Amino acid sequence: MTAKKQIYLDYAAGAPLDPEVKAQMERISEGLVSGEFANPSALYAAGQRSRELIDAARTEVALLINAQPSEIIFTSGGTESNNTVIQAFARQVIWTTPIEHPSILEPLRKFARQKSRFVPVDAEGRVSPKNFYRDPNPKYCPSLVSVMLANNEIGTIEPVREVSMKCRSPKYKTLIHTDVTQAIGKIPVDVNELKVDLLSFSAHKIGGPAGIGVLYVRKNAHVRPLLSGGNQERGRRAGTENVMLIAGLAKAAKLARARLVDWGKVAEFRDELRSGILKEIPHVILNSPKEGCLPNILNVSFEAIEGEALQLMLDEVGIAVSTGSACASSKLEPSHVIMATRNNAEIAHGSVRFSLGLDTTAEDIQYVMEVLPGIVKKLRDMSTVKVGKYA
Repeated sequence: MTAKKQIYLDYAAGAPLDPEVKAQMERISEGLVSGEFANPSALYAAGQRSRELIDAARTEVALLINAQPSEIIFTSGGTESNNTVIQAFARQVIWTTPIEHPSILEPLRKFARQKSRFVPVDAEGRVSPKNFYRDPNPKYCPSLVSVMLANNEIGTIEPVREVSMKCRSPKYKTLIHTDVTQAIGKIPVDVNELKVDLLSFSAHKIGGPAGIGVLYVRKNAHVRPLLSGGNQERGRRAGTENVMLIAGLAKAAKLARARLVDWGKVAEFRDELRSGILKEIPHVILNSPKEGCLPNILNVSFEAIEGEALQLMLDEVGIAVSTGSACASSKLEPSHVIMATRNNAEIAHGSVRFSLGLDTTAEDIQYVMEVLPGIVKKLRDMSTVKVGKYA
């Protein structure tokens, strides 16, 4: 069955490529084919034009997070950036939270399981700075603390600045890392305000191309490269730079700065969706906090329903949503984020994430509320599980 409408509500998984970004990349692509641009490491004119594009992009990205251009390293995406950070501290003490992105948690478990500590979160997915402290014993004092700025599944904004201030010590060197992949472009991100030393994000969350990302490393902070074999990025990340993707990232970063104020309207649509669900559908659990949340994410658990079933039935009527992180969508395990906040597999399995974007309209929200209650009722009528157990 072909849906009459097509409504995309999975912007947290990836935003559509912005037309202005696409146009910029096409211009660079044509230049690469014609020989106008060449390998950025080459000394001849075409290579230097590529180098100038990369330098300009580094400046544009630095403006987005209030950093210095020399502190920006281009990577293949947030996953590589996060892996670089974790593996650089693999033999040292690392503190983090149980709701981080898999690109933090998986390398942590693989390379630093024995020396890692998971600081718990509350029912809204928020860490308390008081649970971070300067351990007087250098054996247990963390060399790295990694706390994401905003959670990718439920949208909770974390007190990264307060955590950073709590962990810093004149006696022991602790570096602070934050993954801002979901937050970037939606709320202000300032490395100096956050007091972080390391920061990661991907371009495809802000309308840029997939396959390109950023690792910010504060001046005088040292991180061992993940990739070796070349002197690119001042020896901090080997591999020939992808000029076209870097230029696309730069354009997306510039647009994100200009459009930051527009997310207030998105928050209004998100709130309308929340109110509509609470009014029209009984027995739901809101996993996203009402306050201190990204403007575009609403995570809801529907009792007596599998999130995957609801996702598929919404897709049949043209609505694209997610059951959690897109990076873990092929797994059958319940969401590690909801398990950390609710410790309940039934609630986790029944969760669905609605994530809105700048292109979301009031008509989109109206259509969702026209079809969602009926789909929920249909699935519950088919279920052998009784409602009313949790909400």
